[in-house]
Amino acid sequence: MMIQAVIFDLDGTITKPWFDFDKIRAEMGLSQADGPIWEAMLRMSPQQRDKAQEILDHYEDLGVEESQLNVGAKETLGFLRQNDINIGILTRNKAENARAVMVKHEAPFDGIIGREDGPVKPDSFGVVELCRRFDADVKYSMMVGDYLFDIQCGNAAGAVTVLLASQENADEFAEFANYRIETLDEIMDIIQLNHT
Repeated sequence: MMIQAVIFDLDGTITKPWFDFDKIRAEMGLSQADGPIWEAMLRMSPQQRDKAQEILDHYEDLGVEESQLNVGAKETLGFLRQNDINIGILTRNKAENARAVMVKHEAPFDGIIGREDGPVKPDSFGVVELCRRFDADVKYSMMVGDYLFDIQCGNAAGAVTVLLASQENADEFAEFANYRIETLDEIMDIIQLNHT
């Protein structure tokens, strides 16, 4: 199998984990029971949503400023570029923030899909759409992320799924992924194994 595209989550995958989602929830007046932040915001009144959006924008903009590439990210992106494998970013963040990270770290992404572009992960939309843009076969693509939604998204699209075990609870999601890795540079080995 020849991998044609590798699609990465942004926060916690390409970049080191930074966001304190519990703190953001608390500032928005949300609890764990309210579920994921974006979905909870969609259920708010327009006035509540505007205030929550201000809070989210503040932290996401700060997240760009504070961003650092994860271990092995630079080497992995360089390897993908050398091997003519398309590189995508699929994030529940804004696409403009992903572009800002790309510029800041001189990271070569070929396509970016943010939450404003269509249904967010765990929906398969982003993987399918990036593969369409790349003229890549979804089953020869790879979705790499650090959270369950990334794996569910990739699985729903029919991509190879890779869990980056950078979170404390990563083992809870590992059974749903095709591969579990500790650092991004392990992707190079997976791709070479799959180049048959």
